[in-house]
Amino acid sequence: MADGVNKHVQKSIHRAWWKESSVYQIWPASFKDSNNDGVGDIPGIVSKLDYIKKLGVDIVWLSPSYKSPQVDMGYDISDYYSMHPPYGTVEDVERLIEGCHQRGMKLLMDLVVNHTSDQHEWFQKSRSSKDNEYRKWYIWKPAKYDDKGNRLPPNNWISHFQGSAWKYDELTDEYYLHLYAEGQPDLNWEHPPVRQAVHDIMRFWLNKGCDGFRMDVINFISKDQKFPDAPVKDLTQVWQWGDCHYANGPRLHEYLQGLGQILKEYDAFSVGEMPFVRDLEEVIKAVQYDRRELQMIFQFEHVDIDHGKFDKFVEGQWKLPELKRMFGHWQKFMYENDGWNALYWENHDQPRSIDRYTHAKPEDSAKSGKMLATCLALMSGTPFIYQGQEIGMRNVPKEWPMEEYQDIDCVNHWKGHLALTPNDTAALDEYRRQYQKKSRDNARTPVQWSSEPNAGFTAAEVKPWMRVNTNYKEINAESQVSDPNSVFSYWRSVLGLRKKYLDIFVYGDFVMLDKDSEEVFAYSRQYENKQAVVLCNFTDRTIQWDPAANAVGQIQDILLNNYGVREKYQGETWSLRPYEATVLLVTPTK
Repeated sequence: MADGVNKHVQKSIHRAWWKESSVYQIWPASFKDSNNDGVGDIPGIVSKLDYIKKLGVDIVWLSPSYKSPQVDMGYDISDYYSMHPPYGTVEDVERLIEGCHQRGMKLLMDLVVNHTSDQHEWFQKSRSSKDNEYRKWYIWKPAKYDDKGNRLPPNNWISHFQGSAWKYDELTDEYYLHLYAEGQPDLNWEHPPVRQAVHDIMRFWLNKGCDGFRMDVINFISKDQKFPDAPVKDLTQVWQWGDCHYANGPRLHEYLQGLGQILKEYDAFSVGEMPFVRDLEEVIKAVQYDRRELQMIFQFEHVDIDHGKFDKFVEGQWKLPELKRMFGHWQKFMYENDGWNALYWENHDQPRSIDRYTHAKPEDSAKSGKMLATCLALMSGTPFIYQGQEIGMRNVPKEWPMEEYQDIDCVNHWKGHLALTPNDTAALDEYRRQYQKKSRDNARTPVQWSSEPNAGFTAAEVKPWMRVNTNYKEINAESQVSDPNSVFSYWRSVLGLRKKYLDIFVYGDFVMLDKDSEEVFAYSRQYENKQAVVLCNFTDRTIQWDPAANAVGQIQDILLNNYGVREKYQGETWSLRPYEATVLLVTPTK
């Protein structure tokens, strides 16, 4: 842990509405198609607000819906004040905000301001001339040349979507920085008008009733202005990860405080996506309660657990103790330093959690989905649920051909390796296996509303923008909403339990139990003299667990169990069935 961080004592507990809330994320293209054009839209979201309310969440997070050429599914914004036409209009968003508020929910929008689309008016002007007033709005650099006179990019940084992070522009004979796709040029936050423009965007949507923002890769907005080469770590590649020069840069907290001041005026909610967070001092500056920067962050440690060293599409080996260490580390750190966690298994960039964190067969989907819900939502932090997670949606089928994949990251990776080694069948087959496990497409198949054709996402005769998972007849919302034993109903129970025992599960401390177990994820939550223990079996086997060895006190009540059992857990060891999760109210041992 970084020196200077308060390591042991939390001076006081600050209560806040956003700590007691839970969030439901919507990926608009795949949520619900209201006009049968094959693409989800905002009126479709409005039509399902009662469903979301019934789940028991408090905040709806709308992923980017602004005008965009859709190079990266809306994370390339060409106009922050207009909506992507297939999704709807600004008036539709106003109706969505009103619909949420009428049901006692809040609406969170996406703020994507590390970069824009190359089709944005700002960038079009910026690239038109070196003398244009918008030139400084983006990061332009002259070429470097090797000793043979070959033109090279300004440095060796790799793009997150493969290849160099710099794109040469012939018109002005310079390169622009794009940490993501070529169509996503990075904004230059060093230039004050850029910061003012972002503040104006925030106020525009907050004045319309939006309740806050999820901020995309917000810790990339301050970069080392020398733009040095990245250390060469992967000797097989020309381009190297330069995150040490652009993540958590020198002026990050100055910029975040500027955003935080606006959020404070509106009592608005904020969560920052922060990849490559390593310096805990920098993290706590961003989220400490009285710093007024962000209220919480998405860190990536647990979702990078199955990645290769340099390439996420290379097999990564992990065991449960490592996952527990990661969560335990962030739980303890945030609690002791008056910060706050954003809890998530899934989002639009991650595969389905049942497939990532368990080996559940189709017949175990419901049990494992419930177990993962228990494990996540009762830790310290604000839980985030991604569309379809509440019904236990799974990854795309293994037999899908490459033609079904649309994720730019995955597709670029495939094309690159296909060009380099077209005859290496074994390697290409392994990459395809990894795509099925890790591609962002896994999260982007249409929501499975019913057993009707196209899973009720769009009309039967319409081809959806992305193919529906073939298991929709077995896994769909219609069959679960009224079923008390469904994954959906269980999520409702978990979120309800969290609110019922607010002191314990929201404001209580966190202690990881049985840290070395490779089968059971166990922890306790305690607030003053009230304590609960959460036990989750991550395997498809029955496990014997020793409560005495983990200093578990006498059971007062079984608060929740994903098998529905009410009386159990006696004797020297407790038997946990495959993917069993249980929540126990116990007498504190100290």
